[in-house]
Amino acid sequence: MGARIAVIPGDGVGKEVVPEGLKVLAAVDGELEFRELDWGSDRYARTGEMMPADALSTLAGFDAIYLGAIGWPTVPDHVSLWGCLLPIRKAFEQYVNLRPVRLPPGLPSPLAGRTGRDIDMLFIRENTEGEYSGTGGRVHVGHPQELAVETPVFTRHAIARCAAYAFQRAQERSRRLISVTKSNASRYTYVLWDEVVAEVARDHPAITVERVHVDAMAARMVLRPDSIDVVVGSNLFADILTDLGGALQGSLGLCASGNLNPEKHWPSMFEPVHGSAPDIAGQGRANPMGAIWSAALMLRHLGDETGAGRIERAIDAVCEDGSVLTGDLGGAASTSEVGNAVVAALT
Repeated sequence: MGARIAVIPGDGVGKEVVPEGLKVLAAVDGELEFRELDWGSDRYARTGEMMPADALSTLAGFDAIYLGAIGWPTVPDHVSLWGCLLPIRKAFEQYVNLRPVRLPPGLPSPLAGRTGRDIDMLFIRENTEGEYSGTGGRVHVGHPQELAVETPVFTRHAIARCAAYAFQRAQERSRRLISVTKSNASRYTYVLWDEVVAEVARDHPAITVERVHVDAMAARMVLRPDSIDVVVGSNLFADILTDLGGALQGSLGLCASGNLNPEKHWPSMFEPVHGSAPDIAGQGRANPMGAIWSAALMLRHLGDETGAGRIERAIDAVCEDGSVLTGDLGGAASTSEVGNAVVAALT
């Protein structure tokens, strides 16, 4: 029996790109078991809930979660996010958000003179705390003196476990790690971040560690992307920097991610990061590469390195060939045509 995968197509183009990812997964491993769940903004419109009350207990029985996109203009963003995505991340201790930033062969970079040899980064984002901890509130609502407070939460435990994972990945790659911080201005949270990363570094003497302020890091990603390999950052900083990374890859439609519980005590969740894209939803124009790449990350996490490699090589082959690409990459192919091309390129 293969791994059991909970499938949440979600909203907008998620319903278009997820079937292409499933098509590729089925071609790679015919023993995978999928169960589709109709959670998202359509369900919210019907029931007032993004997902049912027993959603987390349902998901706990699966080996992984494959997500398309969450969010729609008719549902406030904070409702859709806190009604589905964030509870899953937090309940299942998905404390690592893994984001590869790599320019596939054949695709032009928006950075003049740069190629795929220059843009190959791996971001590890702390995924449960920081600026997205949800700690805060509002008082005097509706009055001139209305006040909103949102408090970042950083704990030694969360920083240390995320940093430890980042050091492991750096060990597998170039043995270089950049820790993104802002401890010159944030003298409590990011000073703690720096201290804990330095403590974890002592257990990994073979890794060269740099501490780089987030503003300088944004400039470095544009000016010297070839100097960056593995990066660890807080929930907010790595969120913003990886969207910049998506631009360096050529399109947010290529961006893959995994929300990982590295110990596999709970299911991990894999999703493209382009969002539901309401402006093109239902038109068959969405790029499924991010969803397909996320499927590769899922197989790797489940222990199928061979299958993950097959998918990633197929993505590279389709990009390098260049004849079957969606509009965001300069082509005219449909979502399903790209999915079919990736299946055909599997080796």
